[in-house]
Amino acid sequence: MTSDTDLTFEAALQELTETVSRLEAGELSLEESLALFERGQQLAAYCQRLLETASLRIEQLTADGEIVEVTLA
Repeated sequence: MTSDTDLTFEAALQELTETVSRLEAGELSLEESLALFERGQQLAAYCQRLLETASLRIEQLTADGEIVEVTLA
């Protein structure tokens, strides 16, 4: 499993999509389902943080097109 910070938004979203598909298939044990659910929650939160950061960057474009650096905790 890759660390969230090593994933691009697209890779995290792909992993999240695959995780949801596996959970929806209903062929996993309870423990496997719980582990995948937890991973899905982590991926969803990570994607949300990336989207929020991108949104802030767009909002903070200066008149000359430079981006003001923003970091979220």
